[in-house]
Amino acid sequence: MLRRVTDTVAGRGHVVLVEGEPGIGKTALVRAVCAAAADRGATVFLGAGDELARALPLVPLLDALEVSESSPDPDRAAVIRLLHGDTKQSTADLVAAAGERLIGLVDDACGRGPTVLAIDDLHWADRVTIAVWGRLVRLLPHLRLLLIGTVRPGTDRDELAVARTKRANVERMFLGPLSRPAVQDLVTRLAGGSPAPALTALAQGAAGNPLYLTELVEALARDGGLDLSRNGIAGITDGGAPRSLSSAIESRLGFLGEDTHLVLRAAALLGVRFSVADLGVVLRRRVAELIPALDASCVAGVLEDVDGYLSFRHPFVRSALYEGIPVAVRAAWHLEAARALAEAGAAVDHVARQLIAACDLRADTPHERGADDWMLTWLVANSAALASKAPAAAAKILREAVEPATGDERHAVLVCRLAEALYRAGDLAEAERVAVRGLAEIGDVACLTDLHATLAQCRSMTGRAAESLRELDTALAAGGFDGRHRARLQVLAARARWNVGDLDAADRLAETTLAETTLADTKHEAHDPMAAGWALHVRTIVCLERGRMRQALPLFDQALHVVRGDPAMTDLLLLLQINRALALAGLNRADEAIAAARDVREQADHAGHVLRMAQASSALGQLLYDSGGWDDALVEVELLPDDLKNPLVCCCDHGIAALIGLHRGSPAARSHLATVQPYQRELGERVVPALALATSLAAEQAGSADDALAILLAAGGLDVEDLLPEIVRLAVGLGDADNTRLAVARVAALAADTCVPHRNAALSYCRGLCDGGGETLLQAATGYRDAGRPLSQARALEAAALAFAEDGATSSAKAAFARAVDLYAALGAEWDVARAQALLRPHGIRRGPHATHRQARTGWLSLTQAEATVAALVMAGLSNRQIAERLFLSPRTIATHVSHILAKLQVRSRTDIAREASQRQSASG
Repeated sequence: MLRRVTDTVAGRGHVVLVEGEPGIGKTALVRAVCAAAADRGATVFLGAGDELARALPLVPLLDALEVSESSPDPDRAAVIRLLHGDTKQSTADLVAAAGERLIGLVDDACGRGPTVLAIDDLHWADRVTIAVWGRLVRLLPHLRLLLIGTVRPGTDRDELAVARTKRANVERMFLGPLSRPAVQDLVTRLAGGSPAPALTALAQGAAGNPLYLTELVEALARDGGLDLSRNGIAGITDGGAPRSLSSAIESRLGFLGEDTHLVLRAAALLGVRFSVADLGVVLRRRVAELIPALDASCVAGVLEDVDGYLSFRHPFVRSALYEGIPVAVRAAWHLEAARALAEAGAAVDHVARQLIAACDLRADTPHERGADDWMLTWLVANSAALASKAPAAAAKILREAVEPATGDERHAVLVCRLAEALYRAGDLAEAERVAVRGLAEIGDVACLTDLHATLAQCRSMTGRAAESLRELDTALAAGGFDGRHRARLQVLAARARWNVGDLDAADRLAETTLAETTLADTKHEAHDPMAAGWALHVRTIVCLERGRMRQALPLFDQALHVVRGDPAMTDLLLLLQINRALALAGLNRADEAIAAARDVREQADHAGHVLRMAQASSALGQLLYDSGGWDDALVEVELLPDDLKNPLVCCCDHGIAALIGLHRGSPAARSHLATVQPYQRELGERVVPALALATSLAAEQAGSADDALAILLAAGGLDVEDLLPEIVRLAVGLGDADNTRLAVARVAALAADTCVPHRNAALSYCRGLCDGGGETLLQAATGYRDAGRPLSQARALEAAALAFAEDGATSSAKAAFARAVDLYAALGAEWDVARAQALLRPHGIRRGPHATHRQARTGWLSLTQAEATVAALVMAGLSNRQIAERLFLSPRTIATHVSHILAKLQVRSRTDIAREASQRQSASG
């Protein structure tokens, strides 16, 4: 392990997973390594999983990185704000954003020097902590980081099983039992003499576990069970041996005295690590009164001081104390502790830990379940914040609070919160069941509206928007809602109508809602900007789907005016800005669209909206692909890992990456198509144009134009604008007159009432393919040039060259061919260059001597201008965060650039980049 510390100090990151049974020495090993790393100048962060905190996100990392509400560091404070953030935003989004911020803190530390991040008892960590762990593993080539985790063998955690795989580049270290000689040496040191046969036999029963051996010998020494002879032989007296590890620990704790034992049992309720202030609250004592018991516990080695907290020296000690309390007493004590902490103003998650533990213990005792008055009051005030941060934990507590149903007015609110928490936790079926039951039992209009919203979200996620629509229509027809809540229901119904494809009805209902909210405003009634904002959103997406980009822009401006400045509508604000960027692109205002997409991506990153950030990056990748910025497009679509994206964004991003790879002849393209298949199945019949085009192109490159056309048609290609030119090209080549005619008619209809360059260019391209008119195809190429779409321009020029060659206009064919090949080469589209050459070669037309050549694929000459700039700053020793600040980019963008640099230079770490640069300079000098 010390070799890994040396490697990290030298700039090469590593990850080590230490496995072994409890008490085998994992914690001692990790602490020794951390101490050695600190002695060598490394920054050390040490945290631990906690059985009581496993329902709460990121606790081990928050502890390790010293992130708390009182953190003076603004970056650490930002993490807490996210975890306690806007309850209207997705919980997964908020927590993922907090995880990304923690990764940024680790990145900053690595930029300052070598860093160690160790998480003890990783098997108790929550899923998000392990996901962040996985992200750090993938980022190791960028970081001077030694990542260490300890786990127990046989841990039944799927995400940990993934972390253990060789594919994750995780080095696994197994700590087995001590050998017989090692056991003999340890007992000799502990007992003060060589063990006699009886003591040796007793020690061998410990199965080589050093914790058991230590507790065993210390228990013997305390109770007079050791017999040390004059010749240095340590034996045992009759009846001196404890029967088990628990017996040994009980012996240690009994030695401490009754009051100390009580204090330790209360501490065990709070977990392995706890604050003295919380312990005082639970015992209702002043801290000064606890000092004698705590001092005695520390002197005896039961507790130790760790970074301003007290911690049990080993989890087994805490477990023995905790399990020694009868279950019924434990459950009641947890509830008392929760109430005491709540009354003292403790953080929501501290109270929640106690309530969750009580709920777990009372799960098998229904007669003891239920919530008392203070718990109901606390949940009404705090369950929204808890559901936002830890929805699964909130659902567990709320379920006990709402069953059985009561006539208490708080019951309706808690049912709403339970349904929302279940939805946020991903249990859609149970969330739907709770919401449906609540709709049947509750009369409060605000709660009914919230339940309808949760129900609509659940059914939308499971492809059952039509079912939601029927219920919403029934509720609206029944009446009884005031203006504000009726408007919100109407917006839900409008969105459901859009989901089922009834665009006209969705637009009409959204327009009606807008008119009603405007009327309410003029009458000085309760105006609801939330309803107005979502109604305008529905109207904009209807315009986008119909291709009416010019009509959409004023609606976007109106919607942005309504929602801007309201923190509760930040999510909608970002969504509107993403769609507005796409509308600008649809009008061929590419520079504005790209700038707008970059801006909203940075806004989403700053606000911690990972879902919207992924959507903005995906949209930016599509825009850059269309405009020919393929290297930058690859940076955008690789900016976030798949586990932080929804299935639609995953399919879009892999589709763009596959398209670029296929055009460039890269073997990696097909791996993108294979990776995306599970996400594609989740989408059902939803069409992703980039993915459909990539799948079709793969079939064409495999020699099956029939399959290529069938793929586009099966994807609803005649109704998807981006697929139509390719359908015409393939259909003309196959002599498929029917599909050619239908596709051309659709292109003509789109171009009929617009002067958008790319639509008029598409019509000229399709007509030129049909009638073989070289001049018409040149006109298409000019239109695509004006629209800023170089790949389409090159395709049109290639088709024009072939048409001219077949007509015998050789000079025109050569000119068009040369321009097409130059465009393909500038994009790196080597497959297209080869295809164009093969088509024109029979006509005696070959690539001219002045054609632009594609830059190298590997080595320094393969780096783009952006990558070369980043590489120079890496060589200067700057961290990703420092480079990002200097270049006005996000750290994630820099990390993606560094990944591309490492791949092109075929090296493993940032240090290797500097070494390669030094060698290159020496060779050239």
